[in-house]
Amino acid sequence: MPKAKALPDDEALRIRMAALGPLHRARFIARLDPPELDAVEQDWGVWGHKGQHAPPNDWRTWVIMAGRGFGKTRAGAEWVRMVARDIPGARIALVAASLDEARRVMIEGSSGLLAVAGNAIDNFYPSLRLLRFANGAEATLFSGASPEQLRGPEHHAAWCDELAKWRQPGATWDMLQMGLRLGDRPRALVTTTPRPGRTLERIMAANGTVLTGGPTRANPHLPDAFIAAMHDQYAGTRLGRQELDGELLPDVEGALWTMELIERCRFSNPPLATRGEGDHAKHRGGAEGEARSQTLRFAPGPSTGCAGPPPLQKQERIEFVRTVIGVDPPASAGTCGIVACARDAAGIAHVLADHSVTGRRPEAWARAVAAAAEVHRADRIVAERNQGGEMVRAVLRAADARLPVRLVHAAQGKSARAEPVHALFEAGKVVLHGRFPELEAELCGLIAGGGYEAPAWAGPGGPGASPDRADAMVWALTELMLGEKVGEPRLRRF
Repeated sequence: MPKAKALPDDEALRIRMAALGPLHRARFIARLDPPELDAVEQDWGVWGHKGQHAPPNDWRTWVIMAGRGFGKTRAGAEWVRMVARDIPGARIALVAASLDEARRVMIEGSSGLLAVAGNAIDNFYPSLRLLRFANGAEATLFSGASPEQLRGPEHHAAWCDELAKWRQPGATWDMLQMGLRLGDRPRALVTTTPRPGRTLERIMAANGTVLTGGPTRANPHLPDAFIAAMHDQYAGTRLGRQELDGELLPDVEGALWTMELIERCRFSNPPLATRGEGDHAKHRGGAEGEARSQTLRFAPGPSTGCAGPPPLQKQERIEFVRTVIGVDPPASAGTCGIVACARDAAGIAHVLADHSVTGRRPEAWARAVAAAAEVHRADRIVAERNQGGEMVRAVLRAADARLPVRLVHAAQGKSARAEPVHALFEAGKVVLHGRFPELEAELCGLIAGGGYEAPAWAGPGGPGASPDRADAMVWALTELMLGEKVGEPRLRRF
């Protein structure tokens, strides 16, 4: 194949192509001869949009913080390709949440280095975690869960993908920085969806860091139908603002739960969604309910030396020894918190589903509780009796006389009751089956020492003045994991 020739006046060509509509751009490309077409295809300046190009001037860390589909992975691969091209023999670190993700996304993905760099790559050696370029440059894969791997190696450059998902972000970043010392201008690129975390905030505040990014819709190559569908489903929600608009939504100061802690405890491949009632039950993770012993994608892996659930490695049949539905009844027409939790034989608690309902009459939310108990084959329903007293027991029994109900009296405030449960999360004793936006927003508003403040990022559709979903989860996990050891002296059994 003849070597691709450089087109004259590249900058003028880029400006011209950027001004063309899709139809005229296609016609223009169709008139190019093969060498010219190769040159255009290899010219990232033609195809990349503004937020994907490296910023000018002197910087040490470039952070691309943007929405899903913005083109972060393509931008990272193109930047690494250019580093390898400009520095023959360069040593480059590729760091992802795991070695598997580094290989699947950064190397073998549709926008990864094998697709982007093409003939510039000599070979990829998976067993050595090594990608070798034809000019002698090398890129080595590392895991954000194993900072010690970065103790010793030196690098000219580093590409860090989805730093917010790393299990040990602080320690891994520090080890990487200490080895980023080759050449005249060692640099790192961080490509990430914005999720609050101390390490990312520290990086962004450091001297020598530049930030680019934008929303999903900034990528002109995405289908209009996809953009419209995402807007219709998620516009204005916390998930939409973070994952699509690329906003970094800060944690509430002094909150017990942070998004970093929640992500650390998230079950990455939960079983199928439940079929119980609830405002969003069909979107929740959780058990199907046909058996108490279920095949779950969770298995304890080797210790990583940090708090949080162990890595998820393989499928393993886990027996739930107890399943409880926590209920926080509403004072009037508010939200009835209904959260299903279970404990396995290894002593790990599982938050299975959020079946909470809003604006329902007592008989309606009681039916939602009964449906959740049936779906999960619950041993017990634990319901707060402060709002309604005996009425709570009566409406639950009216919905299903077989329901095994335990009423509990709240002698402490919601935040105080939540603190022992928060300690379970910190100790890696709880895993979340999927994403629960409203429940997670409420957890992030519970403040250590008392009080509740709905996070600003929750938006107008977020949690209300009372964390009812969070309280329901706390009751369920207290019953499963703490029993009567946390000062709930007035338990009533029925």
